[in-house]
Amino acid sequence: MQQLVITSDDFGLSSGVNRAVEKAWREGILTCASIIPGAEAFDEAVTIARQNPGLQVGLHLTLVQGRSVLPPDEISGLVNRSGSFTDNPVAAGIRYFFDRGLYCQLKREIEAQIKKIVDTGIPLTHIDGHLNIHMHPTVFRILTELMPRYGISSFRLSQERLLHNLRFDSERRLGKTVERFIFSSLAEKCRPVLNQLGVRYAAEVKGMLNSGRMTENYVLNILDDLNEGLTEIYFHPGLLPDSEITRRMPDYRHSEELAAINSPEILNKLKRLNIKLVNYREDIKSYA
Repeated sequence: MQQLVITSDDFGLSSGVNRAVEKAWREGILTCASIIPGAEAFDEAVTIARQNPGLQVGLHLTLVQGRSVLPPDEISGLVNRSGSFTDNPVAAGIRYFFDRGLYCQLKREIEAQIKKIVDTGIPLTHIDGHLNIHMHPTVFRILTELMPRYGISSFRLSQERLLHNLRFDSERRLGKTVERFIFSSLAEKCRPVLNQLGVRYAAEVKGMLNSGRMTENYVLNILDDLNEGLTEIYFHPGLLPDSEITRRMPDYRHSEELAAINSPEILNKLKRLNIKLVNYREDIKSYA
């Protein structure tokens, strides 16, 4: 049986993202949304989640290119005076791995992001991360301590078939090859730990290699050859104009990704292929 989780990242980033998430849930195939606790539109996202309880909400862990939940003076090694993490993911990854003095600050901030969602009363059942930072070895070690404590039962194990992607989108061949190698290596280290903890994950995650370019045509193509079992496809939908998402992700095709989630052609193809729409709680979403 083929099952498909459809996730929107960046929930809470801006009103344009929030309105797109609600539209994708109510009118399209979206089953999950991953929320950014430190984002300016977090409260609006929480309101939308409460009004749409069938939409599963997870943590979009943010430790780069975003704002912290804790005050800057409590985690001065991680953020600047305004509470912003570095915009350089490579520099952040190196520091988080080699600077052991940052471990306690990282743990406090990660737990604060989890607690901010939990304290809203919204069920929190899965974790992923901005730029897949949740799979960073130091960050993952912290998450293995915190996930059982907070009852988090699902995790985005970011791994994707390179050749399957390149068959339909041959751009960025070198970049995709490097990303595939890095995240497959990280996934191999994460998988046995997740199995030991009883944390669920998808066999494959689509969206990593084509981040920001999950168009209708691309999605229609990849649906023909999904693996058996559970697959996750993640998107970055947005309603424009929206200055925040345009500033942060000028090259992303937010409107096209929303159109893909709400596409009648994709919906009909899922029906023909008998692919079940689910979330990480295993709730089935009707095609109606």
